[in-house]
Amino acid sequence: MSVKTYVPRASEVQNDWYVVDAEGKTLGRLATQVATLLMGKHKPSFTPFLKTGDFVVVVNAAKVHLTGKKEDNKIYRRHSGYPSGLKENTARQVRGKHPERLIESAVTGMLPKNKLGHQLASRLKVYAEADHPHQAQRPKPWIV
Repeated sequence: MSVKTYVPRASEVQNDWYVVDAEGKTLGRLATQVATLLMGKHKPSFTPFLKTGDFVVVVNAAKVHLTGKKEDNKIYRRHSGYPSGLKENTARQVRGKHPERLIESAVTGMLPKNKLGHQLASRLKVYAEADHPHQAQRPKPWIV
């Protein structure tokens, strides 16, 4: 006797909106839980090749916690595409200018490196402060 595997259709997938408060949370532990929500691994209908995950709004990104000496030793690199266009910033510098990038970088590093991963990353909304424009889409807060 063979058992058929259930694969949900794209029209059957329910997408919720979660609001996560990053204040006082450790960056890596927060990022794993957010990546799990984006991919949909918390749902029984999880399918690796479909967008079964939810939308995630992260607030208070500027108040996320880094352990050890990562504030000064962790390096974020980006390249302009031109010769000698490598830019390097420490986590402290990134937090000063663009604190959202700390969480965005950590979460996108945990998503698949393909088209689906890029689509899932677009469902992540990160804000440095507590206010955000997604008030209407907040059905229930998710406590990390």
